Formats: sequence, structure tokens, C-alpha cells
Amino acid sequence: MIQSLQEFDRWLCSGHQRHDLHGFRRFLREFWFFGLKQARACLFVVLFFAAVFLTPQAGVLGIPRYDLLLIMALGIQAFMVFTKLETLDELKAITLFHLVGLGLELFKTSSTIQSWSYPDFGYTKFFGVPLFSGFMYASVGSYVIQAWRLQDLRVRHHPPYWMATLMAILIYANFFTHHFIGDYRWYLAACALGLYARTSVHFRPLDRVRTMPLVLSFVLIGFFVWIAENISTFFRVWQYPNQMGAWATVHLSKWSSWSLLVIMTFTIVAHLKKIKERIHVPE
Repeated sequence: MIQSLQEFDRWLCSGHQRHDLHGFRRFLREFWFFGLKQARACLFVVLFFAAVFLTPQAGVLGIPRYDLLLIMALGIQAFMVFTKLETLDELKAITLFHLVGLGLELFKTSSTIQSWSYPDFGYTKFFGVPLFSGFMYASVGSYVIQAWRLQDLRVRHHPPYWMATLMAILIYANFFTHHFIGDYRWYLAACALGLYARTSVHFRPLDRVRTMPLVLSFVLIGFFVWIAENISTFFRVWQYPNQMGAWATVHLSKWSSWSLLVIMTFTIVAHLKKIKERIHVPE
């Protein structure tokens, strides 16, 4: 099985030269391979959220749901590394995402802030936050890492690294400070738009390189994370204050929050995967 998974990855990345394809047939073929690569990049996400959705709220065999989810998340992560679908360096990056997300969760669920809550019991809750919650952020990081490799991503006109790092820090800080000094997400979004205005991402779904604005990818990934958040709150994995009595759609503003968080995730991946040689930084 392990060898089959590795062979599948090699097959996806092999190039698949198809000089005979043109027009609509080429579009369909490239779209099919793009979907395959996206699905493969989402392996951690799919397995983890399948566990979230399928685990009963009451738990199994006396083990609370939150504790089961932590066990399954650790098992999925071990599987990814053991099968070499993720490297140890990538695991370090994902661990950082876990810690960054856990820190945000501890603050947002504190008695002072109470942005959302985890209502169920769990032995592995730390200051009211189940430890599995960090994997929700780690799953986004895993997707970015896998998609980068499978799509053979290149980035053109990446902004200077100190600017990208400063932007990522300010975005993360705003998740905390907006409770005290105002929400500056739209100012940060405008700055990010200017910073990455010339930046494009080049990817290879089949045998030809395609291009899209990097900012558009941030927005699209943020949208799909927002969809996953709606599903998670529907299954009462966590709840916002307005969802206590009956479920309601997560506010659309969260889409912007997730899109900004994706920018931060992208910056971390770019640094920790040590891929500066694959990114064009103009002098």
C-alpha cells in the first residue's frame, strides 16, 4: 500500500506530455488532473474532517469525542509521515501551524473573549480548548505544502521576505488586538493586496504551466475553509455564541479572516520549506 501511494504521487507529478490535446479536450484533461492533484493535496484535510464528522458527539466506548479526535489526528499525521507522503521537514511546519492555531484558540475561547466555545467534555482539553483543535489549522498548512509540491508551484514577483513576514505577523496579531483596539483586517487586506498585486503563481496541472494571481488563490482557499467551518459548527464540534440555541451560518466576515490566515500560512510554508530558490524576488 505504501509503495502504491508513493507511485501514485510520482504518477501525478510525472508531467503526462499530451501534445495531441487541443481546445476543449485539453481543458477537460487538465481540469481532471487539477482535480486529482487538489484531492490528493487535501488528503490530510479529508481524513481529519471525516473523523470530525463521523465521530458521535457522545464519543465511542466511553472515550469522549474530543479525545478520540486527538487520537485519530495523531494517527493520520503518523500515517502521512510513515508513508512518506509528508517529510519530516514538512512535519515541522505542520507542527508550527498546530501551535499557532492552538495559541489563537486559547485566546479566543478564554473567559474574557469568548468568541466561540467547545461545549463537550474531554480529558485532553487545555484551558477549555481540546488539543485536537490545532490540527484544524495544521490541515490548512498540510494542504498548502502538498499542493505546492504536486502542482510544481513557482511564484513570480514575490515581495521581499521581510515585508511578507511583517504582513503575516500583523495579520496574526490583529486576531488578538481587534478585541481591544479595533479590527484592522480590511486595512491589512488592502496592504496585502498591494503587496501581492504583481505576484502570480505558476502551476502545472498536466504538462503545461498555467498562471493565476496569488491573491485569488488566497481568497479561494479561504472560501473553502469557511465552508468547512460551517459544516463543523453544524455538527457542533464548536459553536459561536449565536449558534447556541440553533445552528446558523457562520458570518461571511469569517471568510475574510480565513483568507488572511491563508496568507500567513503561505508565508510560513515559503520559509520553512526553504524554497526561496523557487520564488522570484525582484531586486
